[in-house]
Amino acid sequence: MDYKNNIGYRKETLKKLLYNIQKSEDLIVKALYDDFKKPEFEAVLTETNYVISELKDVIKNINKWAKPKRVLPSILNFPSSDYIYKEPYGDVLIIAPWNYPFQLALCPLVAAVAAGNRVVLKPSELTPHTSAVIAKIIEKTFHVNHVEVFEGGIEVSNKLLAQRWDYIFFTGSVAVGKIVAKAAAENLTPVTLELGGKNPCVIDETANLKLAAKRIVWGKFINAGQTCIAPDYILIQKNMKVNFISYLIEEIIKAYGKKIDKSPDFARIINTKNWYRLTNMIQNEHILFGGESDANKLYIAPTLLEEPDLDSPVMAEEIFGPILPILVYENENDIEKVISRYEKPLSFYIFSENNSFTQKLISKYSFGGGCINDSVIHFSNNRLPFGGVGHSGIGAYHGKRSFDTFSHHKAIVKKGNWLDLPMRYAPYKNKLVSIKRILDWL
Repeated sequence: MDYKNNIGYRKETLKKLLYNIQKSEDLIVKALYDDFKKPEFEAVLTETNYVISELKDVIKNINKWAKPKRVLPSILNFPSSDYIYKEPYGDVLIIAPWNYPFQLALCPLVAAVAAGNRVVLKPSELTPHTSAVIAKIIEKTFHVNHVEVFEGGIEVSNKLLAQRWDYIFFTGSVAVGKIVAKAAAENLTPVTLELGGKNPCVIDETANLKLAAKRIVWGKFINAGQTCIAPDYILIQKNMKVNFISYLIEEIIKAYGKKIDKSPDFARIINTKNWYRLTNMIQNEHILFGGESDANKLYIAPTLLEEPDLDSPVMAEEIFGPILPILVYENENDIEKVISRYEKPLSFYIFSENNSFTQKLISKYSFGGGCINDSVIHFSNNRLPFGGVGHSGIGAYHGKRSFDTFSHHKAIVKKGNWLDLPMRYAPYKNKLVSIKRILDWL
């Protein structure tokens, strides 16, 4: 079993993984529902189908991606041929989150395997049903010395992080990301950290408010708001607020009905700890819509808040739940006062027909990625890099970038022997003027 050098073996193993996932899709969907009532539509769209599409893309392109790339040589090395070789890092640790527990475990794993690494996967203990299905699929697909799953809680993660790895890929909160980075630093292990932040959603007076409301409701409340790239808060031009709120309420009811707790299309909060964290956020806030909750069912309704104080709990950290604060602005200075309070976000959304305004915001603020006149959908294009900046993450992946993320790029110069210019060799007497002229010319 030569998974490091045998690309054919990697490819066949990924085909086997594709078959096993497709065969187990109903089990995966059921596990996601059992863990936190994730609707079947969302489970297929954002979890199983996404992984299946990623696998097909990798299988199709793995030979091309793994092939050494010839690059233009430097004239200083004439005659030579220059190449970039891709080699696996070696032993890779992937720690996956609970909010998209199948997709965010399998997609990095697929890329790591494609690049030729040995992988240890740690799924989230908060989604035990999905974790168990993942473990069975991996066991059916891979030799234990190639890919292995370690289930368990924080103690398992700590034991894994205490070991030496050649690469660590982590998706989760900023707080835990710092712990992972610190552990990796002990051995100078390279990392990818996919984290989060308070993602702003700016709406100006030129926006199509009705369509914006529809797209924001979908992006915010899919997975009950437990999405790292979901809009975290709205910043809307003051005169547009009243109409926009009415459209938001209308779209929420269209999506989930008047009895949202009965809707089969609305997920639940992952656990009691997060339910209490979220319900505490809306205490003493002016609720425009929603606010209903049930601890026994881990349910919190889609909730709209009117202009919470910037120092309030709901504005102090990433919400990661079905709560949407609505703030107003009158000018661009007001926008800056809010956005500049927070670290660089993972995503940024602008709803506007004013190209000058959108380009100004995109240029002014640093963030991982985003959309103009929509939300969340930039994640779906694997030709776009996905990753954060600053506190929202380190590194990016998706598509070919995922393969490159798990590959060391080795630079090789193949020098010709038919000519050997004497200029570079000692003794250097009377050569400095000539070499400076050559370097200036280059």
